Amino acid sequence: MDVLKLIEAQREYFNSNETKEVGFRIAQLRQLYSAIKKNEALLEDVIYKDFKKSKFDTYTTEIGLLYIDIKQNIKHIKKWSAIKKVHTNLANFPGKSYTIPEPLGVTLIIGAWNYPYLLSLAPVIAAIAAGNTVILKPSEVPENTSNAIAKIIGEHFDPKFFAVVEGGVTVTTELLNHKFDKIFFTGSVPVGKIIYQAAAKHLTPVTLELGGKSPAFVLADCNLSVTVKRLIWAKFLNAGQTCIAPDYVLVHKSIEKQFLEKAKQEIANSHFTIEDNNYVQIINDKNVERLVKLIDPAKVFCGGKVDVQSRIIEPTILHNNSFDDEVMRDEIFGPILPVIAYENLDEVIAKVKARPKPLSCYVFTESKAHKQKILNEISFGGGAVNDAMMHIANPNFPFGGVGDSGIGSYHGEAGFKTFSHYKSILEKSISLETPLKYYPHTAQKLKWAKRIMGKLS
Repeated sequence: MDVLKLIEAQREYFNSNETKEVGFRIAQLRQLYSAIKKNEALLEDVIYKDFKKSKFDTYTTEIGLLYIDIKQNIKHIKKWSAIKKVHTNLANFPGKSYTIPEPLGVTLIIGAWNYPYLLSLAPVIAAIAAGNTVILKPSEVPENTSNAIAKIIGEHFDPKFFAVVEGGVTVTTELLNHKFDKIFFTGSVPVGKIIYQAAAKHLTPVTLELGGKSPAFVLADCNLSVTVKRLIWAKFLNAGQTCIAPDYVLVHKSIEKQFLEKAKQEIANSHFTIEDNNYVQIINDKNVERLVKLIDPAKVFCGGKVDVQSRIIEPTILHNNSFDDEVMRDEIFGPILPVIAYENLDEVIAKVKARPKPLSCYVFTESKAHKQKILNEISFGGGAVNDAMMHIANPNFPFGGVGDSGIGSYHGEAGFKTFSHYKSILEKSISLETPLKYYPHTAQKLKWAKRIMGKLS
């Protein structure tokens, strides 16, 4: 595929203004919904080939969320794209002020491999709703899902409006050599920096959905049974290959042993296996090798077994950890959960704050004071109190990181705004005109300017 010709074709189509019509956007979203619905069986089949993801998890963590997203955008698109009135100040009286949301233009969306449907198509939904054209580059790591996405989109959309470009690093590099009106990337921090640098050459606005080491605080006064059940589910869903998974647990020393024993039992009760349709493979051999190096046999509390041939790492809990351990250096992105015991909340908060800002943070406590302290003092993208990961299931939340965990946000109206520019328009009446701003500038005019502006300041 000639990338330059594709971009030029999309720019020409965007400039025809067809994508700006709200009716057109709604029709395209319905077409996307229909395309996914018609190909559900194919999508389930190919993702299982890539890393053994079950039909249940494929629907509940990817396809079902896309349906919700599409329906929400269709429902609210007229409201979101409407002209919005703004208060007109005294200096511009008589007149009226308003903002006009407009699409940015030709957009590039680069998807991630861990949730290959959701993290590729959710940004597409937002881009279409805002009136843009889209070039999607799905992750090449899950090859079968990438092929399926390209096939489905190719069969249902004109490439001058929405096209899929497949390939690896070479293809991504070629795409980044060209100017887009918006780039949206989901993936790792190192690659995010490369994307950001490439976009800067063209002054292209970028949204980066990255990751980081998301902590889970387990305080002494928490409901331990509920805490463990929710944490274990969140950590080992998708075999830990989730950007908002709890990366490590900070548990109060007084309940450490109870927490570990309950966590071990919850893992046993959950039967995390591919045969039970609640577990997946590690995506490839490279990541298996990376994760194996993080498992210190001396610190394994439970789990730790690895089947390299099948790319299966069983749910593993590490204990007696410190912030200096190898496993605490980078985001784990796998089924390994380090547990660090603490005694002083202020000290452990300080250690978390000394690290790059995480994408998520989870707090398990019944204390309003402790909850508020952690939420106020630690900067992170989003999170939950007495739960983990479920904030992503609320489409009314803006989803995104801060600092090293990302730039910008999406989901719901936040996604519409991410792919839009809001033009500010002042519309003045011609019935009245004051001489104050015009030349010559006199001492009397300055007095009036000070009097008026002084009252407004």
